[in-house]
Amino acid sequence: MFKNIKNDLPASIVVFFVALPLCLGIALASGAPLFSGLIAGIIGGVVVGALSGSKVGVSGPAAGLAAIVLTAIGTLGGYENFLVAVVLGGIIQILFGVLKAGIIGYYFPSSVIKGMLTGIGIIIILKQIPNFFGYDEESAWDLVFFEIDGGNTFSELFAIIGNVTPGAALIGIISLLLLILWDKVLTKKSKLFKIIQGPFVVVVLGILFHIVTQGNSYFAINGKHLVEVPIPDTFNSFLGQFSFPNFAVITNMDVWVVAFTIALVASLETLLCVEASDKIDPDKNVTPTNRELLAQGTGNVISGLIGGLPITQVIVRSSANIQSGGKTKLATILHGFLLLISVIIIPRLLNMIPLSVLAAILLVVGYKLAKPSLFKQMYKQGWKQWIPFIVTVLGIVFTDLLTGIGLGLGVGVVVILIKSYQNSHFLHIEDKSNGKHKIKMTLAEEVTFFNKGAILNELDSLPRDTYLELDVTKTRFLDNDIIEILDDFAFKAKERNIDIKLISEREIVENPESFIEFFKLRPKAA
Repeated sequence: MFKNIKNDLPASIVVFFVALPLCLGIALASGAPLFSGLIAGIIGGVVVGALSGSKVGVSGPAAGLAAIVLTAIGTLGGYENFLVAVVLGGIIQILFGVLKAGIIGYYFPSSVIKGMLTGIGIIIILKQIPNFFGYDEESAWDLVFFEIDGGNTFSELFAIIGNVTPGAALIGIISLLLLILWDKVLTKKSKLFKIIQGPFVVVVLGILFHIVTQGNSYFAINGKHLVEVPIPDTFNSFLGQFSFPNFAVITNMDVWVVAFTIALVASLETLLCVEASDKIDPDKNVTPTNRELLAQGTGNVISGLIGGLPITQVIVRSSANIQSGGKTKLATILHGFLLLISVIIIPRLLNMIPLSVLAAILLVVGYKLAKPSLFKQMYKQGWKQWIPFIVTVLGIVFTDLLTGIGLGLGVGVVVILIKSYQNSHFLHIEDKSNGKHKIKMTLAEEVTFFNKGAILNELDSLPRDTYLELDVTKTRFLDNDIIEILDDFAFKAKERNIDIKLISEREIVENPESFIEFFKLRPKAA
């Protein structure tokens, strides 16, 4: 694991700067103590990172769970009661892993996964623009279209007009330009610029800018536009930031409902992110999904026991890790330790980082996820790839992550049904001589009730005086619905002077009396 430390250490620093504001912002959006987000980030990095089989995936508190957490804290009567649901949700996730439910992760179509990555990239860009200009920092962590404060993604963009903070906007623009220069030019000039990551440099620059402009009435950046890590006065006050579950409410059915909801949503988000991060991993590592559920469940149990938010694997952190050159899980683990050490030792220094600088880092991450070239690439692959892709993108941007994925999967299923309809059989017109049409129909390997319409239409369209060869030698499964259609057609064929030659592995039959009787001898194959 340590042989790639030259790649993993710089990557862990970038992930740390991406994770820090996300941990705090998601806690804020969830109506939970700010420290709970940091706990989840630390556990997601150190514990889940160590137990997971993913080399590049990074876990922490997820924006997709913020609305569930906010509602549950109120429903269950307090944060300590909610923590019981987090612990139970973790146990349920462990059971999912034991029962090998992780196989679900392999059934998400590639077009939907790419749509998810692109949609998240666009959402990151749209949500971070207000922060970038020093306005409405809270909306940046609310990754759904209709926000908790009553606005939506686009209303926040229009609200920037007249509300720009000059200092935050200036250092944000400088940081973004420097990051682009670093990525496109400097890293190609010297290996030094690959070791020292651009995000680290712009964060240092942002801190210096804040210190230099503190006394300036125009360019000074005030508290709400800076990182806000809780600062304990004493060791006891530091320990006082931890919350513990109130297990007295474990018999409350509402707690169990929330626990199952957390387990289900967190598992789905994790499996989606596993598929997505594996897809963009340049080394094409494959993450064992059942082990991932076990790791996530263990992380949620520990996080809940000490006051942390629910954890999932998160594509924003994971993509930042991959883009920064992370090679092994060491990058994930180190970022967790960096969160822990910095919160204990340098919270005041962290609180000097302008949010607009971190927004610039996230804008670059978002752009790399949603490159315009990907839209062109998906369009060229045809409508079967393009439609599920674009539906997923629009669904995520205009609703939320899981709804967008659901819409994309729904469209993907429709595409599969259409293709199944089209690929049930192959027709070949062999001869039109002697006043008799000779047509060969070869059925596919598996023919189910989905194919009823296509086969029925084809048989009904056959002209009178046709000689039909029906080849089922390659068919391994023939649904009863199809057999009944063939049996009905055999009756109509006599009226239309259509002769049928049935070709199977067992025998060749001319004008079979009953298809039902013929296939009864081989109910599971043709």
